[in-house]
Amino acid sequence: MSPQSDEPIETDRDQTENGDAFSAKLKSVEKQGGIVFSMSGRLSLDNLKGAMGRTNALFTGIKPSGLTVDLTDLEYVDSAGALFLLDIERQARERSIPFGFLNMSPQIQSIVGLLDRDAIDFPRPVKDRPPSGFFEEIGLRSMAFLDDVSRSLTFGGTLIWEVVTSIFHPSSLRWRDVPSYIKKVGVDCLPILALISYLLGLIIAFMSSLQLKQFGANLYVATLVAIAMVRELGPIIAAIVLAGRSGSAFAAEIGTMKVNEEVDALVTMGFNPVRFLAVPKVFAAIVALPLLTFFSDLFAILGGMTVAVLGLGLTFRTYVEQTSWSLEVFDVSSGVIKSIVFAVLIGG
Repeated sequence: MSPQSDEPIETDRDQTENGDAFSAKLKSVEKQGGIVFSMSGRLSLDNLKGAMGRTNALFTGIKPSGLTVDLTDLEYVDSAGALFLLDIERQARERSIPFGFLNMSPQIQSIVGLLDRDAIDFPRPVKDRPPSGFFEEIGLRSMAFLDDVSRSLTFGGTLIWEVVTSIFHPSSLRWRDVPSYIKKVGVDCLPILALISYLLGLIIAFMSSLQLKQFGANLYVATLVAIAMVRELGPIIAAIVLAGRSGSAFAAEIGTMKVNEEVDALVTMGFNPVRFLAVPKVFAAIVALPLLTFFSDLFAILGGMTVAVLGLGLTFRTYVEQTSWSLEVFDVSSGVIKSIVFAVLIGG
């Protein structure tokens, strides 16, 4: 293929089933400094295969000094043909070959303009991994589980270290944010916690009274409700409400910051993200959850009192005295300790 020749180098014509024809003429023109690729007829999806074969041969084994696609005699182009033209331009650009279209009609320009050039150059998605076997799946899930355990232990150790460091170095913590978190954790949880605890005390008292009144032991309904709530159910109910309401809100807040790269910005500015974001929430939960536990116990006892007074014939004073006699310091302290442990876990 001599760059000095003006004679046609290749002239082909494809005939499709519906009569559409496509012809291409390839010749070298010295005054234009490269190859002119002339097209005529109709360029559509039906006859695109032959055109693709000739253009692929054009870029095989040679690197012309320039490439021009002459569209003077091209009568019709559909979306597939327009994509084919842009693909020629892309291949020339990848090979650093000067490229241009010649005599492109307004109709062809409008069709080509509908295509997104950036989307055409976008890399193809990676094929899905073939389904793994039984033992391979067990191995993958085991590795993922061990990775989660490793991440959890690492974060837990970091969190404990930062909490201890903040206790011994109070000036390093944002104490001004703790009251606002206490409000979110504690005050905002009170309505739903009061309702759940009251209904739980109501149910415990009612179900236990069905059995105790058969033995004339209606008075011990107060003991059962008080010990069950103060020792076990009070901290658990408060922790569930805290985790479901405030804990999820904390997770969503930090997750949004992670997506918006605000956590990365804190690291860039030299802040410790665990101490800056997590530790104030942990301290707020440690302060608020024991108080929420007391409120949960109180409303549960009120629920049990409602059943005892209205359904069992006990007086208000009798119920309160029996509750105070049945509770000991150990019962209250064990509930507080459990609530603190739950607060650290939920806050972390």
